[in-house]
Amino acid sequence: MDNLIAKIYGSSKTVFNTKDIALIWEENNKNNLKSKISYYVRNKGLIRLKNGVFVKNKDYDRRELATSVYIPSYISFETVLSESGVTFQYYDTIFVAGKLSKDVLVDGLKISFRKIKDAALFNPLGIINKNNYSIASRERAFLDTVYLFPQYYFDNLYSIDWQRCFEIAEIYQNKKLIERLKKYQKNA
Repeated sequence: MDNLIAKIYGSSKTVFNTKDIALIWEENNKNNLKSKISYYVRNKGLIRLKNGVFVKNKDYDRRELATSVYIPSYISFETVLSESGVTFQYYDTIFVAGKLSKDVLVDGLKISFRKIKDAALFNPLGIINKNNYSIASRERAFLDTVYLFPQYYFDNLYSIDWQRCFEIAEIYQNKKLIERLKKYQKNA
């Protein structure tokens, strides 16, 4: 294993996009980068999961993959809400907030991207960075969902920190969201 691939394998990341690899390899020339990546894919040093998305091996973090397909993005919506007990449904799909709405299938993993406006998407309030990916807090995921789906049904709102919700809600710059939030709080 040579120095370039050793740098990849020495990283704590399990999923890499082309920009990640360019930074790790300190390669500014796009043609050289493309050529080197192709070489390592052909020689099994890297596995291409999707155009521009690579892994070291099949033992990669699915959540890291979900947030590496389109950047910027973070895990939110039903994925966070079901894990935190706000909804009781289970989904195989990983739900992600990003710059576009699109469903993709990568290496058998269903990822559903939902578009959030830039003012909210780029604001770190209520976003937790962990294990090479970003994920919404319970309250941020709740607000993302209420923002996009005004009539969404939640099974259990007892664990919601309403004060935190009102703090985070300001980033959406949306008066109707605040009104909906007040209704959910009243009915909780």
